[in-house]
Amino acid sequence: MIAKLSDGERQAALAELVQWQLVTDRDAIKRSFKFKNFSEAWGFMNRVALLAEAQDHHPEWSNVYNRVEILLTTHDCQGLSARDLRLARDIDKLV
Repeated sequence: MIAKLSDGERQAALAELVQWQLVTDRDAIKRSFKFKNFSEAWGFMNRVALLAEAQDHHPEWSNVYNRVEILLTTHDCQGLSARDLRLARDIDKLV
């Protein structure tokens, strides 16, 4: 079973992942991205999809024209886990 982050681990992660916001009613983190156009947003989503597939950890997300919204949570533990933090860090490296 995947371990849920402790409060201390969650706070330390959010201090590092400054672009990500805590979604308290979901025990998740989210981030919004804005690109020049739809093509750039779609390309970003493709790169994130490859990361997510390689990590076997898939985001909840949406895309409207040049905007991408990503929410990360681990369904296996019903909250934030180290898997979410790793994927968030890797997503941040793409932008």
